Amino acid sequence: MAKSFIHYQTIKGKQYASIYTPKRTNGKKDNQPKYLGKVINKEQGIYQNTKQGTFKYTLKDGYTTPQQQQPQNQTTTPPTKENLNLSFGDTYTLHQILQKNDYWNLLQNILPNHADTLCSLLFYHLLRKGPNCYAHDWWTSSYTRILCPNAKLQSQRISEFLTLLGNEHIQRNFFKKYLAKISTDQKKHGILLDSTGMQNDIEFPLTAPNTHHGTTKNETRLILVIDRLTNLPLLYRYNAGNIVDVSTLKTTLLELGAYGVWIDFSIIDAGYCSQKNLQALYDQNIGFITRLKTNLKLYKELIAAYGAGLESLGNAVFYRDRLLYIKCVPTVVCGHEAYAYVALDHQRRSEEVYEFMRDALEEDDLSVQELDQRTLGLGVFVLLSSVRVDVSEILPLYYTRQMVEQVFDLYKNNVDLLPLRTHGEDTFRGHLMLSFLGVIVYMLVNGLLGGSRFCAEGAFRSLVNLRCSVFDDCILVKEATKKNNEIAEHLKIEFPLKL
Repeated sequence: MAKSFIHYQTIKGKQYASIYTPKRTNGKKDNQPKYLGKVINKEQGIYQNTKQGTFKYTLKDGYTTPQQQQPQNQTTTPPTKENLNLSFGDTYTLHQILQKNDYWNLLQNILPNHADTLCSLLFYHLLRKGPNCYAHDWWTSSYTRILCPNAKLQSQRISEFLTLLGNEHIQRNFFKKYLAKISTDQKKHGILLDSTGMQNDIEFPLTAPNTHHGTTKNETRLILVIDRLTNLPLLYRYNAGNIVDVSTLKTTLLELGAYGVWIDFSIIDAGYCSQKNLQALYDQNIGFITRLKTNLKLYKELIAAYGAGLESLGNAVFYRDRLLYIKCVPTVVCGHEAYAYVALDHQRRSEEVYEFMRDALEEDDLSVQELDQRTLGLGVFVLLSSVRVDVSEILPLYYTRQMVEQVFDLYKNNVDLLPLRTHGEDTFRGHLMLSFLGVIVYMLVNGLLGGSRFCAEGAFRSLVNLRCSVFDDCILVKEATKKNNEIAEHLKIEFPLKL
């Protein structure tokens, strides 16, 4: 019988080893290598892998625990002492909020065996922000270390954790519990729906070119659904960058339905407006407000019929210090009664007409009638609604969809969605899930701070300065500042003096 041997392989500057035992089955080679792991010391036969940790293996003696030997002529370095003075106020406040609002147990039960890692990473991205490689350094100087003592925040452990968090079964279980929790007082939801591009150059099927405003980038699209009343996110989805919004609406509604979330009203961007999508909304008895795209037949018909007569005092409304002229026109969409709001933005029209006429008057072959026709649609847009809304209310209602854009900004600036540094779809899904959890918590804190002079980020920046001292048998909390006490009073929490 052929003898076993150890095969060494170098990958990206690091050496790895496997045991090979040559044998034949039915006359064919049947070598089944056994992975040893990363080579720590080739001469002494010391290896390391995730299942066995650090161990010693030789062909003669098999597996043994390596003896920790101190090299000669080398002084012993004392172990690094734990940080005994920790940032306290931000972590403590966030933990209290999550406990009082029944989110702490929800987070702990996503991956029970890795709950400390999940909560520590979540707190890191909310309170400190930055690449995951610095998470462990932050954790050692934060009260999070006391709150979540079993967190595994080394870079390799974080990557393995995100892969676990990206598991489809784990995420479905979370969404069932989360959506049931926030739907307790709502039988049906009004939703805001939009998508954004996540630029990346990861080599996997979800990366594809997308052209927006004349610029082409490699992207993955993130689709987000938000509850119109609470502003809490309900669901996220993702697609390759070359999948257009208009083709995703029906699938998004079906996925919400699969989780038991029923929709009665939707406010959607023009990118989702098509005959098939509007028919799907009518079929499911979902009311809607959307903006018509300029290439649609209905848009052109409405502009031709009503565009020239909009500037009447009877149509004038003010919205955010802008003068608009809006006319409500009954129409028919997919065989159902609907209402079109043909609107002219006075300031925008003036700017667009000026830009157009500056060049157009130099062309001698354009008649007055042609100039009038070309300027007819400048500064004009059309909103379409399945229900009649007062003209003065249609713009405030439609522009609540800007909340989605604000949440996307929050995604990108407050919970470290970008840049994408993951490899593989499972890790990517885990990263998106962690960011989604961050958005939920940030929106929760922001909502609770409503009526105060603080937003979530401002509160966290102030609270980080409240520190604590760790002793053998207790933790003593420093004196809180006036700002910290103001935040705590608004949130109805108290800072302890001793833990």
